[in-house]
Amino acid sequence: MHISVLLEEAIAALNLNEESIIIDATLGYGGHSSNILKRIKRGHLFAFDQDSEAIEYSTNRLKKIGTNFTIIKSNFCKMKEKIQELGVKKVDGILFDLGVSSPQLDDKERGFSYHQDAKLDMRMDQSSNFSAYDVVNTYSKEQLARIFTQYGESKFANNIAKKIVEYRQEKNIETTLELVDIIKAAVPMKFRLEKHPAKQIFQAIRIEVNHELEVLEQALTQAVDLLKPTGRIAVITFHSLEDRIVKKYFKKISEIDPKIKGLPNIPLDYLPDFKLVYTKAIVPQTEELEKNSRARSAKLRVIERIK
Repeated sequence: MHISVLLEEAIAALNLNEESIIIDATLGYGGHSSNILKRIKRGHLFAFDQDSEAIEYSTNRLKKIGTNFTIIKSNFCKMKEKIQELGVKKVDGILFDLGVSSPQLDDKERGFSYHQDAKLDMRMDQSSNFSAYDVVNTYSKEQLARIFTQYGESKFANNIAKKIVEYRQEKNIETTLELVDIIKAAVPMKFRLEKHPAKQIFQAIRIEVNHELEVLEQALTQAVDLLKPTGRIAVITFHSLEDRIVKKYFKKISEIDPKIKGLPNIPLDYLPDFKLVYTKAIVPQTEELEKNSRARSAKLRVIERIK
């Protein structure tokens, strides 16, 4: 079962009223969306997802609450285009929950898990032709080392990439546990005892397969364009790479130009269009962490359009 992370905090951050027009950029299995829909009885919810299974499940879940929702099967990097095609110019709030849904992780056939054996896959969009199999079996040693370093922040990136390429000379790597065994053989025993050596590598491959960081940057710029004054964007991240992108972008658009920052009366035209709702990221409370260990790396950042 999927438990939505930072649920109450994210809903509160969106500042909803009954007439709010809201985008859930990451529908998943409908945890956040169902709670939003309960609060916007005369508004409308637009929800994005690429995963057919998640869409089917969430459609049934949301129908029990209301009919004032539209699900869009698309990557959220096409948010502005898809929303405007539906005749909507601006919205009151946008939520991003960037975590992988528990059902995706737990369904071994999806190939996200390094604990269960399955074909190498990791596609969020099951209609895509590009999967983890392609990354692992076609990327050069240099390409593999780059994504393991950049997206997995692994200090053994070069050695793991080397082992993968050596193994491939005999046969292609077909399954998740086959890859896990190669990774384990490439790292020191001490490291293997401290943490699962495949965690960072599987994260890196998943990000590469789904272009997660590039689409996040594109989606954030579109989201701010779609926001009405007093509208808010709330983003829940689960690893430092995503959080860095969100933090940096929110800082950039909410900062006063340093050249005029100290002036006593700054003209309105020179003030930023956005303000940070919280100066620091919101993190899960102890009670939530006790119920859901997957929440431990989550951070929520929120920004508001002020003009």
